[in-house]
Amino acid sequence: MRARVSCVLTVSLLAACAKYQARPLQAPSLERAYYARSLEDPALQHYVEANVGTTETAWPPRSIDLKTLTLIGYYYSASLDVARAQLRAAEAGIEAARARINPGLIGSAGYDRNPESHFDRSIGPSFTIETAGKRGYRILRAEAEAESAWNTLAEASWQLRSSVRTAFVNHLLAVARLELTEREVRVRSEIVEIFEKRVAVGEAPTPELDIYRVNLITVNAALLRSRGEATETRAALASAVGVPSEALSAVTWKAPGFETPAQPETVPVNAVQRAGLLHRADLRRSLSDFAAADASFRLELARQYPDLVLAPTYDFEESFARYILNVTLEPLAIFHRNQGPIAVALAQREEAAAKFEALQARAIGELEAALIRYRAAFEQWQEAGDQLITVQRDREQAARRALAVGEGDRLAVATAQLETVTAARARLDALAEAQNAMGALEDAMQQPLEDALSVPGVPPVSPRKGAPAQ
Repeated sequence: MRARVSCVLTVSLLAACAKYQARPLQAPSLERAYYARSLEDPALQHYVEANVGTTETAWPPRSIDLKTLTLIGYYYSASLDVARAQLRAAEAGIEAARARINPGLIGSAGYDRNPESHFDRSIGPSFTIETAGKRGYRILRAEAEAESAWNTLAEASWQLRSSVRTAFVNHLLAVARLELTEREVRVRSEIVEIFEKRVAVGEAPTPELDIYRVNLITVNAALLRSRGEATETRAALASAVGVPSEALSAVTWKAPGFETPAQPETVPVNAVQRAGLLHRADLRRSLSDFAAADASFRLELARQYPDLVLAPTYDFEESFARYILNVTLEPLAIFHRNQGPIAVALAQREEAAAKFEALQARAIGELEAALIRYRAAFEQWQEAGDQLITVQRDREQAARRALAVGEGDRLAVATAQLETVTAARARLDALAEAQNAMGALEDAMQQPLEDALSVPGVPPVSPRKGAPAQ
């Protein structure tokens, strides 16, 4: 009978055990899956539409804005998958911390050499009772670590959004530079054509024509570089989003607020600082790390006190049954009172506090520096825009009017057009600095400055694995 009970107990324990499941990683298959990514994925369409709140009339969309690009990056991002896996591991740690210590089973058997003695056997369970709130502190630490993992996911999502925005802005700037360079090539080609006709009739010297030809050769070389830059930035944008470059080859872009940066007055210093401290995921993560370190310190303090082990035993000896209750305190703090681990945990808590203070100070400095940089860049952009308007209104239009009434020539109009291109390039450079400064300010806040560029929330589980959009 006892043998049957032991067999049933053993079988039930083994049946409850988790089984190993193989999950091999095959690099060639993963590579093929990456190159197979496209915007035509129906699950991607559902995810984007669920987060945007509108249904696209055609998919893939003919034009894409920053928000949609960010959502595509969220859908395909491997870095977010890593952060999500870390979050799942941390949440599993909470379950592990809540688990109570399993009971044990103690058994013994023996005999002595006395012929009159009987076989001696005993069996009994053992139960460990944790004292001083150790289990509660363990759960508290696991919950703080899970909160830190969640903030790590939020931080990774912002970093992805920031990298997508940077690549998006760089591509838009590269396309704008390409258009200006193409316009300059047309103007300089017209100037060379005018001088070739003048040289042919003897109205201009050949060396002067050679100067304009060299300028045209130089700008043609710049045109090739601009085309390469546009292609390169498109590839960088595709990489930031997490798709092959071909997936974005037929896409046009929507950026309604690209050429009109936000007014610096709309982001006052105090509001930016408050938003930065409230929205920066790294600051929230650092606070969670401190909470986890504090819980670890409290756990090590509790470990100064031994746990109580109860071991009731049934003993059968010499045909007599005995019932014994064994009580054990372990471990006993005889050689040390857990002072070493306590000192380590205390130092780690102080380290976590120092890291938070340093991060907070750096965040404040980044906010102030980013605001100063953005205000200066915005003023430079406004001044360049005023100069461009002046050139277009006063010079190019005047040259066109003179040509229309017969008081000017094509060379004067072309020269004025060339000045317009130069002014437009200066304005574009100022716009690039303003956009980069805006990106630095958003990164310092970890919050978008414009509603049109709002960042969507990140689901904690990869949407490619069936998670609902949030």
